[in-house]
Amino acid sequence: MTPEELVTYFVRYRGLPQPQASFEDYYRTRHSEILLQMPGIRRLVLHAPTTWHDPFPVKPDGTDFLAEMTFADAAAFKIAVESRARAIARDDFANLPIGVAAVTHQAMRSLRLR
Repeated sequence: MTPEELVTYFVRYRGLPQPQASFEDYYRTRHSEILLQMPGIRRLVLHAPTTWHDPFPVKPDGTDFLAEMTFADAAAFKIAVESRARAIARDDFANLPIGVAAVTHQAMRSLRLR
């Protein structure tokens, strides 16, 4: 299989009020509808923590929620972040029940191997 190069955009939330069910529900049912309107978005994956145990010593990340959006390339990503849908999503951010969460954004070149 030939590797596929993409751009992946991550929005990470740390410090969400617990329980975070209302946040996850709003993000899944309302906010994601807006994100999926961004031109060129290929995939939207929402990640929430799960209970786990690693037999090797690791440092847990502490992320409460992670949104992962995938685009074909840098040009498609640029169009998406400058789009009207992105502006609407930024406005909708005020409706998210996030409390005092820290929110970070990161775009990365991704190499899909499988």
